Amino acid sequence: MSSPLVPRNANLAPRAALLGLTALLVAALQLLRLPAAFLLGAMGAAMIVVGRGATLRLPEPAFALAQAVVGCLVARNFTPALFHTVFARAGLFAGATLSVLLVATAMGLALARTRLLPGSTALWGMFPGGATVMVVLSGSFGGDMRLVAVMQYLRVVVAAAAASIVARAAGLSGGAAQSQPWLAPVASLSFAALVAIILFSGLVVPRLPVRMPAGSLLVPMVVATVLQDVGLLRVELPRLLLVASYVVVGWAVGLRFTREALASARRSLPQIVAAIVALVAACAGIGWALARIAHIDLLTAYLATSPGGADSIAIIAAGTPIDVAFVMATQLARVVSVLVLGPQLAKRAARFAPSVPEIPEIPEIEGE
Repeated sequence: MSSPLVPRNANLAPRAALLGLTALLVAALQLLRLPAAFLLGAMGAAMIVVGRGATLRLPEPAFALAQAVVGCLVARNFTPALFHTVFARAGLFAGATLSVLLVATAMGLALARTRLLPGSTALWGMFPGGATVMVVLSGSFGGDMRLVAVMQYLRVVVAAAAASIVARAAGLSGGAAQSQPWLAPVASLSFAALVAIILFSGLVVPRLPVRMPAGSLLVPMVVATVLQDVGLLRVELPRLLLVASYVVVGWAVGLRFTREALASARRSLPQIVAAIVALVAACAGIGWALARIAHIDLLTAYLATSPGGADSIAIIAAGTPIDVAFVMATQLARVVSVLVLGPQLAKRAARFAPSVPEIPEIPEIEGE
């Protein structure tokens, strides 16, 4: 039987290279004591392997199941006290969320002014929402889905790497996957319930007639939170399962960076990278202001306003001595705001962007 990571007629060498490079990079990052070593190592290995021309594809169910595990992991931080804080400080959450969205819109417009990208493509590429969702939505509003995919996943990579480095600089050296023994016991009944939630969220939710953005992450997070807060289960996950999920999420991002994908963005890649770095820096400034206004620790504020993917930020934040629930509440509020406001912002802002010649067709990116 052929591996789901490669076509049936493919050689096993790319898969072996991916596994070997992942192990090597994870080991190196762990020696550096970087948080999210499994996530970043898998991400880097996948980028190297497909960047050298290998053809690898991660099945959608694998990524969805990994996101469901991360959703359950995040759920244990959503306590009744957290919801009270969110409602009591709704204005603060709204201000932080809209600030990041407005900065991203400004960066998209600035990128469009280079005349290398159409206005709508630049805007959708910079929006800090769910990466895959932004790619899909961009096609419905006149954007080039291939370029948006490169921009979105490059943003996730840069933001995740920056967040991990910042966390390490703050003295943190690991996440939930490194804070418990490999074979630590878990409550059997609760774990069985969590497995059912994960399987439903990863295998059924993506196939529902009504598409739910980031549903594989949000559904288990909501369900596990409710059951936990009413006392029906304890959110405990084995370390092996967490590590496997971190690796799969890393592969899912890294495998987007095929030669064809990068070739499509080659002409504008320096400007795209500069805009993404500027976005990460600007969001860090918003995080600093949030820390001063809300009187929370700087790392919590930084991760809350980081423009990385919600699942990547959750992995980096999990298990560290910060307010993970505050971070995830802010991250998810931003995803919702982008989904609601993004189309109108893109249509209005694109009017002020200069037009550019149509970009020729290129091969599609394999992915979710």
